[in-house]
Amino acid sequence: MQSLVRAALAACFIFPGAAHAQSGFEVVTLGARGGIEDGNLSAYLIRPLDDERYVTCDAGSIVSGLRAADEKGVFNAVEVPEDSPNDRVGHVLTERIKGYLISHAHLDHFAGVIIASPDDGKKPIYALPSVNERIERNYFNWEAWPNFGDRGKEPMLKKYGYADLRPGKAREIDDTEMSVTAFPLSHAGAESTAFLIESGDAALLCFGDTGPDEVEKSTNIENIWTAVADLARDGRLKGIIIETSYTNEQPDEYLFGHLTPAWLMKSLAGLEAAAGAGALKDMPVVVSHIKHSMKKGETPQERILEQLEEANDLGVRFIIPEQGMKWEFR
Repeated sequence: MQSLVRAALAACFIFPGAAHAQSGFEVVTLGARGGIEDGNLSAYLIRPLDDERYVTCDAGSIVSGLRAADEKGVFNAVEVPEDSPNDRVGHVLTERIKGYLISHAHLDHFAGVIIASPDDGKKPIYALPSVNERIERNYFNWEAWPNFGDRGKEPMLKKYGYADLRPGKAREIDDTEMSVTAFPLSHAGAESTAFLIESGDAALLCFGDTGPDEVEKSTNIENIWTAVADLARDGRLKGIIIETSYTNEQPDEYLFGHLTPAWLMKSLAGLEAAAGAGALKDMPVVVSHIKHSMKKGETPQERILEQLEEANDLGVRFIIPEQGMKWEFR
């Protein structure tokens, strides 16, 4: 428990890098969990430190996360125009968030957009084509929900524009100082995504759900490490958000496209091998999508952090996120 508390407290502070100390990102947890904890599902609010405009990496929970962050003082510096009809949370939702990066179409990564859509502002949904197609077909179809998109069944309300991302190709995020590159991931037969977000000379890597390459019979994670190795080597990769859904006690045949601490450490060792010895020392790694448990005893967060710390020979700084937390990765 004490190690978990230390990780939570450390996550409230600035994480300076060895180089390019004035560049980086603010990251706010809108949703920390995977699985059944409705109102606290995978979503991270991201902006460059020198810009007030955000994008989200996934959107399982949005409004509940914005409210939690606001209660913790994250948005105290946000000034709402006098002529705005919205309160501060409403202003951030409709005006400051400029787009959604959606890794895959499972509800625990997209439900926040669906629920917020009637009162949201107009903005793009950035995703791989297969992901946008599933959102259009399964949700914004006038059966599950009104069609707030700009494709599919008429009438199209066109609040959200589907912005298809090409794997490995950088694209500007409209009305921000950020660009994004999408990399496919394998998630138990579903296509998921990792997003490389860049602004100036700083980069942040945010993973959707993924299983280990060895279990998924793919090279997707290895391909990402190859793509970002230079960024990690040069100190431009400011942090990684990556899932660890289960403890090491979960058998491989029941991972369902997720990671454990052992698999995360093996994966991160692959990045260090590509970037060079010591490249990951002091790098913040946010451990996302930990499955919520209603069982008595030690929480999954405590057990996962213990197992990660026991195996951490790379010197990374593991962060267990809680809803509303903010960090600055420099």
